[in-house]
Amino acid sequence: MRVGIVGLPNVGKSTLFNALTRSAVPAENYPFCTIEPNVGRVAVPDDRLEALAELIKPDKVVPAAVEFVDIAGLVRGASKGEGLGNQFLSYIREVDAIVEVVRCFEDPNVAHVSGTLDPVADVETIETELILADLEVLGRRLAKVERQMKSGERRFQEEYARLKELENVLSQGHPAREVAGGALPPDLNLLTAKPLLLVANVGEAGPTGREEGYWQAVQAAAQARGAEVIWLSAKLEEELWELTPEDRDALLKELGLNEPGLNRVVRASYRLLNLVTFYTATGGHEVRAWAVPRGTPAPVAAGKIHSDMERGFIRAEVVSLDDLLRAGSMAAARDQGLVRLEGRDYLVQDGDVIHFRFNV
Repeated sequence: MRVGIVGLPNVGKSTLFNALTRSAVPAENYPFCTIEPNVGRVAVPDDRLEALAELIKPDKVVPAAVEFVDIAGLVRGASKGEGLGNQFLSYIREVDAIVEVVRCFEDPNVAHVSGTLDPVADVETIETELILADLEVLGRRLAKVERQMKSGERRFQEEYARLKELENVLSQGHPAREVAGGALPPDLNLLTAKPLLLVANVGEAGPTGREEGYWQAVQAAAQARGAEVIWLSAKLEEELWELTPEDRDALLKELGLNEPGLNRVVRASYRLLNLVTFYTATGGHEVRAWAVPRGTPAPVAAGKIHSDMERGFIRAEVVSLDDLLRAGSMAAARDQGLVRLEGRDYLVQDGDVIHFRFNV
């Protein structure tokens, strides 16, 4: 699952990406510093995985991961190719959800692309460009369906009606995710249909003073768009990962923070993607967390581990992690009747510990 990090130039996107991946993406004070999309896989913070590892004591512990893509800054006119906009918009189409970084920090040394700090206007600029790009895609589809309607088939007439409804929503300046019922042709891959997280990037002291007003404005913008929203200081997050774990914990405590803001970004992205986590414990050698979309059938989940397991699926032995931890061991969980045998129709639940039986 991939999450694209977008925003105007100089809002802190690459700084956030650096902190997320602890890599060395350039974060200079000028637009289009990031020319090619940078990709990093980020472990999902998971207390349950740690508890399972403490119980099993395996040789190896592997967390679930979310892939983040840092996409160069968009500008007004990106949908028409401004600032290499078409190239960057094509990168966004390949992701499953969008994290938009919104500048809410004041710094005279960091230029704002429009010359004025206005977080809501920035959100609207990005949204407008994505809507215009979607309208272009939709226009091409409408032209195709109009030709197909000449065959007289009802399905083309029904599709045309749905597409016109969508066009009306977009033309009024609303994102595609607001279409009633969410009945969108999936192959359109519309940018504004993707789940959205707004990240208000504030100063290192948090949302205080004027920045508190900016944060409140971004919250209102998120609510109006059906998006999730969090705040953090990308600069602080990057600095935190340069410290030792002990110094990092001490600084977080001094700042009154329970955990790094990055943990909230990853968890919120996980929610955006509507993922659940299941766990495997392989003979005591490895404990691993796996991320799958909610509603995934057991054979498909097995295929995430290996295609042979999906092809030769027989059944799944399932116990909830909470039950396993209370029982104290897999053997005790079996003795207490907590381990279930599930078939091909079983939908994996969040927190399942699963052993797949298969034969190929």
